[in-house]
Formats: sequence, C-alpha cells, structure tokens
Amino acid sequence: MKIVYMGTPDFAVPALEEIIKAGHEVLLVVTQPDRPKGRGKELAISPVKECALKHGLNVFQPEKIKTPDAVLELKKYDADIYVVAAFGQLLSQEILDIPKFGCVNIHASLLPKYRGAAPIQQSIIEGDKETGVTIMQMALGMDTGDILVADSIKIEDDDTGGTLFDKLSNLGGKLIVKALPMIENGEITPVPQDEEKATKCGKITKDMGLIKWDMPAKKISDLVRALNPWPSSFTKFNGKTLKIWNAKALDAAANGDFGTVKEVKKDSFSVNTGDGVLEVFEVQLEGKKRMSVKDFLLGYEIKAGDSFN
Repeated sequence: MKIVYMGTPDFAVPALEEIIKAGHEVLLVVTQPDRPKGRGKELAISPVKECALKHGLNVFQPEKIKTPDAVLELKKYDADIYVVAAFGQLLSQEILDIPKFGCVNIHASLLPKYRGAAPIQQSIIEGDKETGVTIMQMALGMDTGDILVADSIKIEDDDTGGTLFDKLSNLGGKLIVKALPMIENGEITPVPQDEEKATKCGKITKDMGLIKWDMPAKKISDLVRALNPWPSSFTKFNGKTLKIWNAKALDAAANGDFGTVKEVKKDSFSVNTGDGVLEVFEVQLEGKKRMSVKDFLLGYEIKAGDSFN
C-alpha cells in the first residue's frame, strides 16, 4: 500500500520500521517540528524523523497539521491510507477523508479502555493484569473510532512504564503490518466501541509522582512502576526530594503511622502505608545519582520511626 505515516516519539518508530520492511511504499513521513532540547536548547529532531531520514523518506513537519497549507501539502501525495502513531496533533475531518482507506491509529491500550495520552502508564497505575494495542479507524473524537484489530499482552509484576512502552511499541509494529493487507482486501469488519465501557486518561505530569503514604502499598508500588523512567515517583527526605525507583508491596501489616519507616535492612527499608507496607530497593536523592538502597545507606542514615511525610 501507499502510505503517509504520522508519528513523533520512540513509540512510533517500530511501526514505521515494520511497514518499510513489509514492502509498503511510504510516500511521506509527518512528524512534529524540531524542538529545543537539553540545557543548551539545541534543536533536536524527533525519533520518527531520525528513522525517516535513515531510510531516505520525505519528511513534512507542520507546526499545525490542520492549516490549509498543510492540508494542501498532504493532498500532493496519492496515499491509500494514513497510519498514525503518537503523532501529537489531532486531525481534521478534511484530512481523515483524504486517503482511500481513511486514517488508522496505533493506540497502546485495549480500546475503549484508556482513551487519551498515557494509556501505558495508566494500565500499570490501575493495577491491570493485561493491556495491548488497538488498530482503530480514526474519527474526530479522541480515540473514538471503530476497532479494526487488537492484540493483548500480559503485564508482568516487574513491568515498568519503560518496559511496557517497549513491548507495546513492538506489538504495534507487528499488528499494523498484519492489519494493512486485511484493510486493503476488505477482510476486516469494523467494530464500534462500547461507549459505556470507555475510560479516559490524561497526560502524565511530574506532580503525579508525589507519593501519598496514606495510599495502599500496592497502589504506591504500581505508581512507582508506572512512572519509571519518567517522571518518577518521589517523597521527601530531610527536606530534599527522594526519588523511589524500585519498590514492592509486602504481605505484611503496618505497625506505625503511614509514611514512617517500619524496618531498615542491609539492602532495603520498608515504610508503613495506609494499607500494608512498601519495601524500597532503589532510590535517588536530589542532586545525586540513582543507586541501590544498600549503597544509599552507606552515606545516609535511615532508622525505624523516621517519617517521609
């Protein structure tokens, strides 16, 4: 098929690679404009643009995809279908109507669950046992279009936002190349989403990482996993921010106020929560590098009864 591909972050790269490998003709890659990044604020290109340039593909970077000039540029390419994966801009109906087979989106959840910007992290935060990828026919609403194909994977107990991101981006690549010939040959019956089962999730923000110790230990553990590697979960220690990178809920009862240290071991410390106990294995103090609790305890004293509130 002749394809216009729209995507921006790392998540969208495996699908583009798989589409190219499958022999489809990528006429154009649309991605976000180069943005200042890092302390030096030098312009950085998106991962999708980097992939496109590696393969010698045409790249289009509109500041706003809905403008008449941008739409006119898209219409220059006689594409059969537009494939979208974490592009970062909403498409107008005019754009959705351009290609023969419309526009399809690679979404990292089992729709209608977790429509929106951060379904990967949300699935861990909610303690789900499985998640997946949905290829959907795009409509004007946010992730409201008909489901074309979907596939699920198990969320492992040690999965983080980062590891699940990688698994789902790879799954998305495999699923889209499976779906494209089925779409072309009319072998898919679109399934409308059940609006009564629809849930939404917003963008992840740094303040979401603040640990509220009155929460159950399991919920805190899930939050720690979901926000690893960004933006991370954190608490306060002697007036400084302490990031918690690795922790698990214990099958044990709290024996003190929530947010207080229950026990300190050689390579971990445990904290009382609103329901149960959280054992912490890896931390990062403000201004310091990420390290095991074993190494952290060599330079900092934590004792039973200390409070993180």
